[in-house]
Amino acid sequence: MQGFLNLNKPAGWTSHDCVAKVRRLLKLKRVGHAGTLDPAATGVLPLAVGKATRLLQFLPSQKAYRATIRFGVTTTTDDLEGETLTTQKVPELKLEQIQAILPHFLGKIEQIPPRYSAIQVQGKRLYDLARQGKAVEVPKRTVEVFDIKVLDWHSREFPELELAIHCGSGTYIRSIARDLGEMLHTGGTLANLVRTQSSEFCLEESLTIEALEMQIQQGIFQPISPSVALKHLKAVTLNSPEDAKRWCQGQRIVCQGENTTPSILRVYHPDGLLLGLGQLIFNDSQSVLSPQIVLTESEVALNQGKAN
Repeated sequence: MQGFLNLNKPAGWTSHDCVAKVRRLLKLKRVGHAGTLDPAATGVLPLAVGKATRLLQFLPSQKAYRATIRFGVTTTTDDLEGETLTTQKVPELKLEQIQAILPHFLGKIEQIPPRYSAIQVQGKRLYDLARQGKAVEVPKRTVEVFDIKVLDWHSREFPELELAIHCGSGTYIRSIARDLGEMLHTGGTLANLVRTQSSEFCLEESLTIEALEMQIQQGIFQPISPSVALKHLKAVTLNSPEDAKRWCQGQRIVCQGENTTPSILRVYHPDGLLLGLGQLIFNDSQSVLSPQIVLTESEVALNQGKAN
């Protein structure tokens, strides 16, 4: 079995918990995930099973979230999971004040990750250093936010703002909540987070752990094809089963008429079987397809043509 799974991560589970659960359910060792979600967060967690774990690095990096920010509160973790540092009632805070500041968070921005995060400093995870009470300087990182939209606003003693955020990989929504509160001089922390999209996977099409378990028990579970998950990559079809066999054995194949721009391509057998991913390079006035990730055995590739 190989392919992808669009899992709806439940609250309270780590991303590794989800991987371990799916390993047990599918009785497979090779299960991995893309884009860690904090335990308190819910929503889309892409998983790969079998040889598809090697393809995780090629998934698109963009993500989308639905985030609720609470103003007037700061915490050690920049969300409600941590210890409260400060509280101040701010019923006078207006949505118009927030809307005037939100554009500062668009585009490529510098962001300081939360002190409780998986980022490594001096070879150690920040959350381990924080739990040990060690004060370290957290380095800034450049991240990209493509869009922020206001979804809802609740004016109260501790106002809450619901946002839709579309961003690149590595963006901490907890940091946006913290920094927005600092810019408003009210303090702010993340109250709730749902990942609504990651790569090609969306929340509406995700499976809960319970639904996945039921499908497996009924024998109807089918992983998402790598062809679907990697549809953002261009595709090339080899000319013959013999070319397919040679490519699966690690040999480069000349591709006549292909674009000479270096790129990663989905590589298909003439009969439509996905063989893997290849890198198209321009070598000696020729376009050459070099194997990067091979998913199909060479004999299978050769016999695919003979079977039809």
